[in-house]
Amino acid sequence: MQRLALFDLDNTLIDLDGAFLSWAEEFAEEHRLGRKAIDHLVKLDRNGLPHRELFFLKVRERFKLSASARELWAAYRRRMPHLVQCRPEVMAKLTELRALGWRVGIITNGTADNQFGKIQQTGLADAVDGYAVSGIEGIRKPDVGLFEIAARRCGADLAGGGWMVGDHPVSDIGGGHTAGLRTVWIRRGSWAGHERPPDHVVTDVTHAMDILRDTGMTPERH
Repeated sequence: MQRLALFDLDNTLIDLDGAFLSWAEEFAEEHRLGRKAIDHLVKLDRNGLPHRELFFLKVRERFKLSASARELWAAYRRRMPHLVQCRPEVMAKLTELRALGWRVGIITNGTADNQFGKIQQTGLADAVDGYAVSGIEGIRKPDVGLFEIAARRCGADLAGGGWMVGDHPVSDIGGGHTAGLRTVWIRRGSWAGHERPPDHVVTDVTHAMDILRDTGMTPERH
């Protein structure tokens, strides 16, 4: 198996939940909504709405804001790349993997400006070999096509195998399996109801990187 590792972005390489909380605090203060509004925004976010535009429609209605949902969403996308962070230890392990001969890429769903902004602002653009953003390519995980683009941007081919690491059971793990990759799931919630389990389960992306490193050092048996 070739040394190809594809990583999800949000809540895998970066802490989106922490950044969202920071945004919610800023948003509540800017619009003078009070502390209870922060809890409402976080709860609404965790309900897993399918699209941010719907999220901001509900926010606008709940707080009777004059700005349109599209304007609120656009402001969110401009701000979020400046709030997300990639921990130093994550960056260090990405560097380690590449030094060991791994091709490392990012594959993420989301709008072009928001996701590309996160990759640029965190320094991840220079820490990986390539990336594929659904909002740029016009296809979303778990579509195999986005995995093919990510692999190609890393100078690899899915036919050679590799790994997918992420927190979403369907988009990341299901998509990774369909693409012919081995998988590591960043545990968030339960696995109930999903067909094929991941090859490994961890609680932090650095643990996944350690698995890849150790796997790469183990000779293949023929």
